[in-house]
Amino acid sequence: MRSILSGFLIVFSTAALSPAQGPQMGGCPVFPADHIWNTPIDNLPVAANSSTYINTIGPGIGLHPDFGSGTWDGGPIGIPFVTVPGTQTKYPATFTYADESDPGPYAIPMNAPIEGGSSSTGDRHAIAVDTNNCILYELYSAYPEGASWSAGSGAIFNLAGYALRPATWTSADAAGLPILPGLVRYDEVAAGEIRHALRFTVPQTQKAYVWPARHYASSLTSTQYPPMGTRFRLKASFDVSPYPAEVQVILRALQKYGMMIADNGSAWYISGAPDSRWNNDNLHQIGQVLGSSFEMVDVSSLMIDPNSGQAKQPGGEPIPPPPPVLPAPAIASVTPNPSRASNFILTVTGTGFQAGAVVKLNGAALTTSFHSASKVTASGSTTKTGGLPVTVTNPDGQVSSAYTVTFAAARRSH
Repeated sequence: MRSILSGFLIVFSTAALSPAQGPQMGGCPVFPADHIWNTPIDNLPVAANSSTYINTIGPGIGLHPDFGSGTWDGGPIGIPFVTVPGTQTKYPATFTYADESDPGPYAIPMNAPIEGGSSSTGDRHAIAVDTNNCILYELYSAYPEGASWSAGSGAIFNLAGYALRPATWTSADAAGLPILPGLVRYDEVAAGEIRHALRFTVPQTQKAYVWPARHYASSLTSTQYPPMGTRFRLKASFDVSPYPAEVQVILRALQKYGMMIADNGSAWYISGAPDSRWNNDNLHQIGQVLGSSFEMVDVSSLMIDPNSGQAKQPGGEPIPPPPPVLPAPAIASVTPNPSRASNFILTVTGTGFQAGAVVKLNGAALTTSFHSASKVTASGSTTKTGGLPVTVTNPDGQVSSAYTVTFAAARRSH
């Protein structure tokens, strides 16, 4: 990586964050708080084969932040992603490994950033998060083909759920894991705390995988090599205080949540999202942290179901599942349009309407009747004419985009 920023100041929040609150993105959970990605492993015992795996990966090799600001070799430094609304066009995709890929379609824009840049010959991950429906879309070796994607493999995840890939299936990652929840994201670091495990790579892995991974990518059977999904943590005795503030946040996360092997690659490379606000000089100091400062932990004691990502929580029962994430209301049509000012009745059709929804005209609530998730009616009166915005507000506070209805002056009585 190249040093791009100089004299850049990051202000970190010292406010305490609720331990029961998992990572969020655009109002969506990045998996529930008691998902294995978001479960602390700082109090689990060291695994018996920890030193064997550390010695295989490289005890004298430094940790490497595989993300940063600026560009490298013509592409962003890290694995980029985009957030999209529920109205994002979904595109079909064809796959090299179609038998282990979700068929789609995928709500990844044709102009979504590609890992390594548009000319990359590397992994070329493309990732999008639908923040209305809390769905994660990920592609590996992604190539835009005008109005469709061509990719090596692809996976779709419900961010509010616990489902893992089918056993032995890959994803957009070699271990069959989602990529997004393991990325270091600038906004989390700037907030002062990362509340999830990180993704990292090692040069050689075993022909095996451990929960929550679902896939291996190796022919090596020797037990000196770690399986996909193996979790490591930075030793609690490691002093993080000499490091820059943003690096301390990352190192504390590695002590509390650790990191999972997700792919074959360079030793001790941790993954993150590119961001112009990263200070590359500060990030490079992570390289002073050697592999010998880590230890492997066995997370199998946290497993509730081998086909679920839900994890037993330290010192207690699993956190109750969060309420289902409901889509935001969306208006498809309003009739009559145009309408007459004075007294009127509007019929609003669309999706995501909830019982108790309120139609508003120009910000004023109308008397609303709920008929179904796709239809509400509203009555009221106005003295205004011209184009006025109509919205639908659900009881959970979600509001639709405005739909313009033209009001003409009321007919005069004779």
